[in-house]
Amino acid sequence: MWALCLGALVIIVITHWVYRWRNPSCNGKLPPGSMGFPLLGETLQFFFPNTSSDIPPFIKQRMKRYGPIFKTNLVGRPVVVSTDPDLNYFIFQQEGQVFQSCLKRMISEVEQTTYRTLQQLSCEDSVELKEATARMIFDLTAKKLISYDSSKSSDNLRDNFVAFIQGLISFPLDVPGTAYHKCLQGRKRAMNMLKNMLQERRGMHKKEQTDFFDYVIEELKKEGTILTEAIALDLMFVLLFASFETTSLAITYAIKLLSDHPLVLKQLQEEHEAIIKRREDPNSGVTWKEYKSMTFTFQVINETVRLANIVPGIFRKALREINFKGYTIPKGWAVMVCPPAVHLNPAKYYDPLAFNPSRWEGVEQSGASKHFMAFGGGMRFCVGTDFTKVQMAIFLHSLVTKYRWRPVKGGNIVRTPGLQFPNGFYVQIMEKDQRE
Repeated sequence: MWALCLGALVIIVITHWVYRWRNPSCNGKLPPGSMGFPLLGETLQFFFPNTSSDIPPFIKQRMKRYGPIFKTNLVGRPVVVSTDPDLNYFIFQQEGQVFQSCLKRMISEVEQTTYRTLQQLSCEDSVELKEATARMIFDLTAKKLISYDSSKSSDNLRDNFVAFIQGLISFPLDVPGTAYHKCLQGRKRAMNMLKNMLQERRGMHKKEQTDFFDYVIEELKKEGTILTEAIALDLMFVLLFASFETTSLAITYAIKLLSDHPLVLKQLQEEHEAIIKRREDPNSGVTWKEYKSMTFTFQVINETVRLANIVPGIFRKALREINFKGYTIPKGWAVMVCPPAVHLNPAKYYDPLAFNPSRWEGVEQSGASKHFMAFGGGMRFCVGTDFTKVQMAIFLHSLVTKYRWRPVKGGNIVRTPGLQFPNGFYVQIMEKDQRE
């Protein structure tokens, strides 16, 4: 008899637990949606790979069923997913901007590095573009930020970032051998390297600042500063990560799109050839004025990142209960802003899956908006964004004025849910004939 009672009690407890899982407590009205299976939630559906450039099926199906704001559960955590431009904008505006990048002095170095890299790549029969650009950008960024030179270091900082990236959007199972475990270990090793570099630098006495680390150390010395060593290291990590992974993906996708759209490529070439023709010395480097004049180039960049949707979701944590459009987001819940649903909205972008840089003609491109958040928004908008645009614009300028290319193999994409080139994108880069 006691066994029957115990069994009944277990069934009651499990039933209550499942009910509470599917119906989380809330002071107001939660958005519609499903919390999925206990513990797993809807994680497996979220990570299911797809080859479409449209809004991810996971998001699209739930938008159709529940509307632009819905609840779900990912990796055991309750999440409100927002494809609503107003809510996205509200979330980003809760943060203040950190700093503005100063880039005028960096254009020359970015251009020189790009030319050296393209010259080396042109000597090869085939190069995997994503890997080549990622290596170029990381080496340049690490040098400018922390004076890191991979050829002179016994530890490979970039390998740790690669491990971090490969498991960044994966099931959070911290078991040796899993992508998530490698991700955590990669971040830990990278942070330890940065911490050791910072401590070593703080023991040095330098008369002038030569890299970003020096400016951070000066700020740490100031009385009453809000900057801590932990914040400084996190900022450095984010800048290094964002600068090379997202930018190399964007450049690779841009080259693929230009390869598939020769008329757009022709218009881009004409803009950059005109810049060179206006110079007194055709061999002089790109000036700040020339960079700011690259109108069509910025249209290409915006259209590329709009379609690429390299970051499929931007997560924030609700620090207080939020009421929005009749729904309540409880304190402590995660909120996932979904850029693809905004960037591929046919009500805002005509023929949203088409590569059409001219759609940006006459559109203000200096910041994020409710309908364009490829570079994030709020506090994080300025961190690395301008540097990313400089690197993309200068790379395109150097490539289309001095070189031509042809795809060799690969180039297909898959989203899991982030953008990937599973078979790479191999191209042959050739120097242009002087008469071309």
